[in-house]
Amino acid sequence: MAQQEGAERAPRGQDHLTTTTEQGRFCVARCACGWRGPARRARSQARTDAEAHTAGL
Repeated sequence: MAQQEGAERAPRGQDHLTTTTEQGRFCVARCACGWRGPARRARSQARTDAEAHTAGL
């Protein structure tokens, strides 16, 4: 399960927009609300973390 940091909800009027970023050999999913998933070796798993975050709202 993804680790959460920061606020869980986006600021008023802002959608939960998730992205993935490369950090060396790892990929991390992040959201505009401040949530950050764990570092993953597989991009597909980072995308799954992001989908789980937005689905859980």
